[in-house]
Formats: sequence, C-alpha cells, structure tokens
Amino acid sequence: MNKKIAVAMSGGVDSSLTAALLIERGFDVFGVTMLLGDDDKNISDAEKVCRHLGINHHVADFRKIFHDAVENYFVEEYLRGRTPNPCVRCNREIKFGALFDFAKDLGADFFSTGHYARIIFEDGRFKLKKAVDLKKDQSYVLYNLTAEKLAKIILPLGDFSKAETRALAEEKNLPVARKPDSQEICFVPDDDYKSFIAARAPDAQALQEGEIVDADGKFLGSHSGVANYTIGQRKGLGIAAAHALYVLRLDVSKQRVVVGANEKLFSKTLTARDAHWIYKPTLPKILSAKIRYGARVTECTVAEEKNFLHVGFSDPQRAITAGQSIVFYDGEEVLGGAIID
Repeated sequence: MNKKIAVAMSGGVDSSLTAALLIERGFDVFGVTMLLGDDDKNISDAEKVCRHLGINHHVADFRKIFHDAVENYFVEEYLRGRTPNPCVRCNREIKFGALFDFAKDLGADFFSTGHYARIIFEDGRFKLKKAVDLKKDQSYVLYNLTAEKLAKIILPLGDFSKAETRALAEEKNLPVARKPDSQEICFVPDDDYKSFIAARAPDAQALQEGEIVDADGKFLGSHSGVANYTIGQRKGLGIAAAHALYVLRLDVSKQRVVVGANEKLFSKTLTARDAHWIYKPTLPKILSAKIRYGARVTECTVAEEKNFLHVGFSDPQRAITAGQSIVFYDGEEVLGGAIID
C-alpha cells in the first residue's frame, strides 16, 4: 500500500503490537508519542519499540495543552461535585485531536492507536463498533470521534483478545511484550486523586469539611470535603449506622454529602448535555446505552429537548453519576454520547 500511517505509541504492548501489525500490512509506519508530564517514562519504551521495528519516532510536547484541557477539567469537575472521565476528554482533545493533527502535519495519510474497538465500512459509511472481545472493548471512550476521522483511523486490535495481543507481542519479540497494563489515571501519582486535587486547589469550597446527612437532612457525621466523594460510594464514610449507607448526592453549595440505602441509588431516567453524534438517528428512538465504562448495556429511549437529551431506561440504573458519559449504541455500533447532567 505504501501509505503513511502514524501510530500513537504509549510505550505499552497494545500500541507496540499495533505498529508491528501495520508494518506487516505494508504501511509506511512511524510512531508518535505524547509528552504529557515532566517525568514521562513511557517515551523511552516507545523509542525502544520503534528502534526494534526500524521505524521513525516523533515526540509531541503536549504538556501545556494536556494540563489545560485534561488536568484542569479533571480538577474542576470534582470541585463541582461531579465525577469526570479524563480518558474520554483526552481522546477528544488530545489523542484524536492534537496528536491526530500532529501526525497529519508529519505527512500521515492514516492514524492508528491500540484501542480495542473496530472501524468498519458498511452501508455506505464508516462505523465505530465494539471490539470482538467485549471484556476489553474500549468503544465507550471513543464516542467523540467523527465520521470524517473514522475514515482516516485504523484500529487493528479490535478483533483480538488481550491474551492474543500478548501472545503475538511475545512471538514478535517486542521489547514491551511483558510490560504490565496501566490500571491508573496516567497523570495522577499513585492513583491518589484526592491529593492531586488538593495540591491544585487547596482553598476550594469543595475541599472544606462539612456535614454528612441522610435524605431528610439529619446529621450523621462530618466529611473531609465534597470533592473526596462520588455517587454510590460506601467505603470511607466514617460513620456508623444500623445498615449500609451509600453516597446519594453531593451538594457543594451547602458542603453536604447526602447518604442513604442502596435502593435509593436506582433510577430509570437521566438528563444529559453536550451530545456528540457520530451518526445521529432520528429522535426519539429506542437505543441501548452505557452510563459508565464498566456498566452493562441497557435498552433506553432517547429524546431531545433544546440542548439536552432525556433518557429513559427499560431497567433501573444504579448510581447514575453527573460528569460521566452516557454512550449510545445501535447493536454493536457506537452512534454517539453525551455528558450526564
């Protein structure tokens, strides 16, 4: 084919195998890696893999844009009593935004990542679909892609399981074949988001002590700051009760954490904003949706009113959380998503 393709190289096994597979397909491959912090150890691993594969490697210094678009958003959402999804934001603004453009400026005809999802041309258009391995499926975090970008993106791992990826990486003697997967938010040291937020906004109202109350406003104890809690949380409340209590609501203005029984966490409706559609259906329509990355897909009815989406589920959903993304599917295809309000 001899088409130039840029592979977003994170220094991990997934993106490394992606590059190797594309070389085998006949593409003219080069690697691009984002510098996101002052001590980014993944760059050396990415360089090592590119040397092993005999391809060029380029580093994009995105420290400022990442700080502004992802880290600040992450902190601000928690300070509003919401629970952000930094991977969704990063994919939209950085990986498939700034890095996509960076690769294009270097002459890339196509762009590729190690995400577990599929892009298929079907019925006259490109479709984003779930990965074959549903346990690894990452289509949820890609809902902000556009139809135009889908035509320029190749995702080779969508047909593989993680075990198959590891085996192929070993077979090809990739230097990172046995490197463990990262389980944490990449920019939060030791996955300690509370300390990360406190260091950046020590005087924020959402980090001040306040009351833990039940749904009727009865005082049950004190908390360390609304931003330190999330909807559905049970552990770490520090209060004694006859039955298990869960966080039901966060009220930043009153500095209150409202708790209650598990059954109070279920709801059949939600409102969402900032909708983005890869392919917008005629609304209202019955679709299926996930309210968070690890949630199961549930049938729902989606209607539109002004700048909001109103979603009604066939089955009650537990711990619907403001700030998270709801992603809509038609069978295996991702149609789009929105931010839960």
